[in-house]
Amino acid sequence: MSSHFILMLTENDATVPDALAVYDSLRDSLVHFVGFKDIGLPVASLKQLAQRIRADGRKVMLEVVATSRQSELESIQAALDIGVDYLLGGRHVEDALTMLKGSSIQYFPFAGRTVGHPTVLEGTMDEIVEDARRIAAMPGVHGLDLLAYRFAGEGDPAELTRRVTEAVPVPVIAAGSIDGEVRVKAMIDARTWGFTVGSALFQGTFVKRLLPAQIDTIFQIEGVTA
Repeated sequence: MSSHFILMLTENDATVPDALAVYDSLRDSLVHFVGFKDIGLPVASLKQLAQRIRADGRKVMLEVVATSRQSELESIQAALDIGVDYLLGGRHVEDALTMLKGSSIQYFPFAGRTVGHPTVLEGTMDEIVEDARRIAAMPGVHGLDLLAYRFAGEGDPAELTRRVTEAVPVPVIAAGSIDGEVRVKAMIDARTWGFTVGSALFQGTFVKRLLPAQIDTIFQIEGVTA
């Protein structure tokens, strides 16, 4: 089993202000997927960042954490303008599918009821699994974004993740609050396609070293792939 490590240039659910400089310091790393959020920097800066990432042969991901329908639609339009490879998150799936039609963007909306900012996942495991099934069945949905460790209900986030990955035929990305080897291994064991790490890198929770060394540490975990 293996799972893709997705580097998020984010902290506390927002793109870090110096994302471009941070990315430049990591250009020699093994990372293949690099993402950022729809808030924290203006679209023009995100476009420049995306161009830099893509020029290095990497894939660009934008995660939507907007809390209203209107702001989510604006973020989807921004994803189209920026030219990202993957659009993660968001809850207004029908609206998004209409906007994304004809684009090459891979769409991974949130599974379950997501609220607030930083975003948390509410509801029971059964409700989230059923919602995951419903969304995964929609034409144009390529995968799901699961806030496993932001789960506010009863039960183990790893069990929730396993139930979701077993219930749907599309890849699942585990996002949010993955802050150490134990959680990374749990997401690999739960058969996620990928997992994101953002805040934990900027807060040094894997190892108290510079970002490149932290990224190397994650890649040394068995089952982590670029």
